[in-house]
Formats: sequence, C-alpha cells, structure tokens
Amino acid sequence: MTQILMPKATAVWLIDNTALTFKQISEFCNLHILEVEGIADGDVAGGIRGADPIANGQLAREEIEKGEKDAGYALKAEQFDSNPIPKSAQKRKGPRYTPLSRRQDRPDAIAWLVRNHPEVTDAQISKLIGTTKPTIKAIRERTHWKISTITPTDPVSLGLCSQIDLDETVKIAAEKENKRLAKLEKETGESLKPLDAPAPEAAEEPEAAKTEHTLESLFKPSTSE
Repeated sequence: MTQILMPKATAVWLIDNTALTFKQISEFCNLHILEVEGIADGDVAGGIRGADPIANGQLAREEIEKGEKDAGYALKAEQFDSNPIPKSAQKRKGPRYTPLSRRQDRPDAIAWLVRNHPEVTDAQISKLIGTTKPTIKAIRERTHWKISTITPTDPVSLGLCSQIDLDETVKIAAEKENKRLAKLEKETGESLKPLDAPAPEAAEEPEAAKTEHTLESLFKPSTSE
C-alpha cells in the first residue's frame, strides 16, 4: 500500500468530513484504531489541521463514496510521489531559519512538543523549529520568563514547520526511545511497563454529610445513665 503523507492530518479530515468508520480510516492512514478514536475524541493530534486527501491526490472521491456505502470496504490510495520535496530541501544542516514574524510563537510550539511528544529530544526540537536548547530547557522546567502566557500550540498550525517534518521527527524520536527501552530491558532483565497511575485520594466527605452527622450526634439520645 502506498504510504500516506501526513497520516494524522489526513485522519483528522476524514473524521470531520466523511462517514467512514474508524477501522477504515485506521487502515487507510496506517494508524492504530485507538489513535483514530483518540483523534475523534480530541485527545490525540490536538491543534493539527485536517489535510484533504482528495485535494492532494492521495484519495479519489469515488473511493470515499464506496467506503461510506460499505463499512467493510478497504480504501485504495491513489498512486502519487511519496517524496515530493526537492532534493535540495530534503537534507538540512543546523537549525531551521525562522522568520522574525514567527519567532514569538516558538515558546508555544515548544510547549506543545514537550507536552505531546516528550520522547522528542531538545536537539530535535531545536532543529525542527529553529530555537535554542536553553529556551527549550527553560520551558521544560517552567522557568521561562513568559511561562504564564505560553499556550501550547501545534508548530504546523503556527507555520514553524511542515507536517511532514513534524511526523518524521516524532517517528525518529519514537524509534530511538523504543531502542533505548529494549536495551534497558535486556540489561535489567525486566519488562518495562508504564508507571501505574497514582491511586486517587479518598474523596473528602461532602459538607452536607458532615452537617448531617453532626446533627445526628446532637439529637441522638445518650446511652449512658
């Protein structure tokens, strides 16, 4: 199957503009069905703009219509150049140049990346949106001078990078993290699992209940003579 460009952005568009099932979207975009459900619920890909697969030549309208009529139909992608970026732009050394008009948005983009993709390293963030490691560190540690006004925002929507660059950065970071965990598991001989969520604290007794108990103690006849 042809590799879909901007899978998450494509999934966002298909969820918003078609009656396709999560399973069909999952298979077409090569995403886990739980990830597609998360996108629909707003828990995943927050801030990512939908990419119309019809407009960018990845999917024919007729395929969507077939899929909407038959929930068991598997969408077939159109044949397209999966690497349309000019060779001169494929490899870039050093941090990305960011126009002056966009530089004030970088803290918001850094906060979004730190929150949504903690596996992405400071070096990768620096290269992706053209910022400095001290700035990233300050935002991670919440010591940045404008931390109170920072609003985590998808760097693609801010125009600081392309969806393709973002997806590639996240993919590379995830692969490195998986290798690191696999190596650690091999060295320790233990299977690494996510930390269990802390048990919720016991809910404080409602004020009304407290009052009721107090009144009961006042009017309850004493058993002692």
